[in-house]
Amino acid sequence: MSAHGPAIPMISRKCGALTGTAEVPGDKSISHRALILGAMAVGETKIAGLLEGQDVLDTAKAMRAFGAEVTDHGAGRWSVHGVGVGGFAEPGTVIDCGNSGTGVRLIMGAMATSPIVATFTGDASLNKRPMARVTDPLALFGTQAYGRSGGRLPMTILGASDPVPVRYTTPVPSAQVKSAVLLAGLNAPGETVVIEREATRDHSERMLAGFGAELSVEDSADGRVITLKGQPELRPQEITVPRDPSSAAFPVCAALITEGSDVLVPTIGLNPTRAGLFTTLQEMGADLTFENLREEGGEPMADLRARFSPDLRGIEVPPERAASMIDEYPVLSVVAAFATGRTVMRGVKELRVKESDRIEAMASGLRLNGVTVEDGPDWWIVEGRGHGGVTGGAEVQSHLDHRIAMAFLILGMASTRPVTVDDGGPIATSFPIFEPLMSRLGAQIERL
Repeated sequence: MSAHGPAIPMISRKCGALTGTAEVPGDKSISHRALILGAMAVGETKIAGLLEGQDVLDTAKAMRAFGAEVTDHGAGRWSVHGVGVGGFAEPGTVIDCGNSGTGVRLIMGAMATSPIVATFTGDASLNKRPMARVTDPLALFGTQAYGRSGGRLPMTILGASDPVPVRYTTPVPSAQVKSAVLLAGLNAPGETVVIEREATRDHSERMLAGFGAELSVEDSADGRVITLKGQPELRPQEITVPRDPSSAAFPVCAALITEGSDVLVPTIGLNPTRAGLFTTLQEMGADLTFENLREEGGEPMADLRARFSPDLRGIEVPPERAASMIDEYPVLSVVAAFATGRTVMRGVKELRVKESDRIEAMASGLRLNGVTVEDGPDWWIVEGRGHGGVTGGAEVQSHLDHRIAMAFLILGMASTRPVTVDDGGPIATSFPIFEPLMSRLGAQIERL
């Protein structure tokens, strides 16, 4: 079974040149945060370009359950009438976050310092993922959490009735943990401080400032220090969501490995805490160009053009870059399979606890398709076979993971033989238009 219904097997065959414009969906990270902060503001927040994948729709449903008025006006335009910081009502039903680790962890943070009780669950994949990384720091505010062994969903959260401000150093680089603590800090008195030894994506900080929160960011000897003054009145905003660089990674990488391709991705978000993949691809020799560079709503963006790059070479990806491209390593390993030489990816243990164990999922799937891979606890190495050197021909398991499914469908576009994915259903959680978009560019993907 996929995350939201029967399994959907898919096959991807070698195709001709991919050409055209890839209008990928809005950024998932920004979409989640726009809905949540809109629900915590006083008044109407208007959102354009919202990602309408299942993950974000589950967050919209959750905000309604906490008392906000969330309306879909069509064509990616939504509005949220918020209830104010500390104004969440106690939901009358279990909050089902589907497949979304980002959604559930951010929502837990947002409600953790209100005197209400909420129970969270998810699909089979999400219910295996660790939540203690969020509930442990939330406990410092006075929040209580009761879940399954290992800190897993289903889980009931008792919000703190008298929250206290927190100073917290994140033990691992995680934008989800940082954001959950900051959202909890909104309804705590005084100053909540989060210290990151390694910077992670900063959408929360940018958006909190946009909504009127008093927030500062400083670099210190201990790391990146984010200080948030609690109990503000957040102002409603008009937000244009840039296109998701994590979704753009799939048509971009497909173009690089498919002969004759020339694909344009307009209005893509280029937040420096998210753009590590594109830097890495350029170091590998990818033909990428950025056009019409600009900034909207505090987020940098551009139109990105990707062309077929037959002379890709393997590199060692700097471990400190991992946080800025953690979701893109699966599709990067596909590009690495078509490069010449070894691509070494280290410092990526976070991939072991994503929707699936992404290191294991990619390593085993690539091996089935004729690619040599070595892997360890927080690293893996792909031995590139060069352009035209990947045989393909295997069926791989997606492990209920949208990015694994899409990565192997990209592999099939340039492999000698077709590649089959056992279940492409989870793709809808983040990239619901993946199939028609790739087909319009020239891909040959079919449901079996």
